[in-house]
Amino acid sequence: MADEYIFTMLGLNKFYGQKQVLNNINLCFYPGAKIGIVGENGSGKTTVLRIMAGLDEDYKGQADLSKGYTRGIVLQEPELDPDLTVKETVESAFADIVGMMREYDEVTAKMGDPLDDDEM
Repeated sequence: MADEYIFTMLGLNKFYGQKQVLNNINLCFYPGAKIGIVGENGSGKTTVLRIMAGLDEDYKGQADLSKGYTRGIVLQEPELDPDLTVKETVESAFADIVGMMREYDEVTAKMGDPLDDDEM
């Protein structure tokens, strides 16, 4: 029967330091199943999903994806690089646009200059 499941989570426990946030979680999913994880804020929903997606491997218990299947997750809020400042994070979102604007400025600055033979 266990071979029918695409994902199995058995006896899963998760701690952040001394605080236990997941206690003996047991889940099994059949192929094609539509699931929802519902709970109050801070109840561990995202932690369960991160474990299921393979993003968090620091837990006790079993969390197995059956062979031949893949998994992924789209988080509601992206993870930010802790090494960047807020300004650097915002600027990185617009890096392509800023680069195009710089290139435009360089091209327009040259428009009044005569071209060298190499540039023709």
